[in-house]
Amino acid sequence: MGFRVYAIVRSGGRQHKVAVGDVVEVDKIPTAKVGDTVELSTLLLVDGDSVTSDPWVLAGIKVRAEVVDHHKGQKIDILRYKNKTGYRRRQGHRQQYTALKVTEIPTAAK
Repeated sequence: MGFRVYAIVRSGGRQHKVAVGDVVEVDKIPTAKVGDTVELSTLLLVDGDSVTSDPWVLAGIKVRAEVVDHHKGQKIDILRYKNKTGYRRRQGHRQQYTALKVTEIPTAAK
């Protein structure tokens, strides 16, 4: 079995481990339309036995992904309650997500 190239990328303040062909759910990218290609900044790159973590090298490596879908996450309920005062508040929230399919992870020039 061969090795698998993967990268740790940053999107929306979160970090995701991605490989080519993966579909990853990130916070909504409002400027991207379905079918567009987006570039994600790379924090770490693993290519077989070699691990690239040098920020100067990684600055030139952008992981490319295709926008598959925009959708909403599961609903969460925010309930506030104070004892003996009759204070109750209910608020709902559904986070907006963008599904990205990773199409290319360029490797660092050796």
